[in-house]
Amino acid sequence: MWMSVGITGFSAGMAQWTSLAFSPSGEPFVAYEDFGNAQKATVMKFDGTNWVNVGMAGFSTGSVESTSLAFSTTDGYPYVGYRDDANSGKATVMKFDGTNWVVVGNAGFSAGGVVYTSLAFDPSGLPYLGYSDIGNSYKATVMKFDGTTWINVGYAGFTLSGAEYTSLAFSSSGQPCLAFNDDQFSWGRSSVMKFDGSNWVYIGNPGFSADRSEWICLAFSQSDEKPYVSYCDFGNNSGVTVMKFDGTNWVPVGNVGFSAGSAGGPDLAFSPTDGSPYVAFADQGNSWKTTVMKFNGANWVNIGSPGFSAGQAEWSSLAFSLSGQPYVAIIDEADSGYVTVMKYDSVFVGLNELKEFRSFPYPNPTSKELTIDLKNFPDIKYIEIVDLKGIKRFQTHTNKNKIIVDVENYPAGIYIVKVRHDSSTWIWKFCKV
Repeated sequence: MWMSVGITGFSAGMAQWTSLAFSPSGEPFVAYEDFGNAQKATVMKFDGTNWVNVGMAGFSTGSVESTSLAFSTTDGYPYVGYRDDANSGKATVMKFDGTNWVVVGNAGFSAGGVVYTSLAFDPSGLPYLGYSDIGNSYKATVMKFDGTTWINVGYAGFTLSGAEYTSLAFSSSGQPCLAFNDDQFSWGRSSVMKFDGSNWVYIGNPGFSADRSEWICLAFSQSDEKPYVSYCDFGNNSGVTVMKFDGTNWVPVGNVGFSAGSAGGPDLAFSPTDGSPYVAFADQGNSWKTTVMKFNGANWVNIGSPGFSAGQAEWSSLAFSLSGQPYVAIIDEADSGYVTVMKYDSVFVGLNELKEFRSFPYPNPTSKELTIDLKNFPDIKYIEIVDLKGIKRFQTHTNKNKIIVDVENYPAGIYIVKVRHDSSTWIWKFCKV
């Protein structure tokens, strides 16, 4: 049920720090530290047949670490943030402008060296970068690009102590939030903070994990709009634990330490179709191969076979296609540590998913009209289009099999299409250019 996307081990050499994301038009992209190109940054995409370089392979000036890939919510271009060894290990962000990779602002804009960079866009389309800031005693710093220069969000080094495994995400209301391993607690436990417009404040209690945590990943649920974190939980046999903030406390989602054994590098993402949290990780209980699990409302269950990668794998990066199919990028020792991307193929989503499953908005991206094909939804449907600020742009009830929406006057950016029928909700994104 898990199958490779294109050939396995498609990178030019060994790799680390894989970061997987989908373009607004639905193509999978992966960024990584490329040992086949002097450990510089490389981004590749799958064009439907092959994995091809996006611009030049090894496009960074020097070697990199902590590559983090995200797509602009306004122009749809891919951006990559990383630790830049050509600039004393400071932070650099570059974007692909359709022809070349260009520096966003200044290269090496942080106060000092950085680790664990995490890139995300706010609802207005500004890029933010969170990281562990060596220039500020390894405390956490978040900066944003204001169109001219990179500026601090709040003050640099805002945590009380050192911060590791920093993970940045935006709430549904547009607040930047950062999860991290908080060194003010013995061995470092999980904490999450948000910027309230003036200061960085804790969400719930700091240090809420049972013991030390590693490889923390922060994501927001689309259904209940709550922050969730996944991490390697040293308080529960180094297995995977997922917790969410319920408005008052951080509470476990299902069982704590639910993986079959110890876990490496868990990565958390939400299905855009059913809203369930999924997590991918290296699974010690299955020979350190890759496993993906989801929470079905009561328990964490395997998606396909556990340990489905060909060999021992690490650097798991999980993302969903526009139709809701889970993909994972890994470094697979069975392919000499090169990059492999795999996807889950069920009986509902086949090899050519966008042709077989036509209930999705197209063309994507679009400048004038958006067609929503509804033939898989009988009877009356409710459709709405919202922007990333949550503003409703369009809504209707219909029993038609297809509707065309005029989006010519919409501002350029990413929009969410929701189709509800009976008890089911389907969600897609499209890009207005």
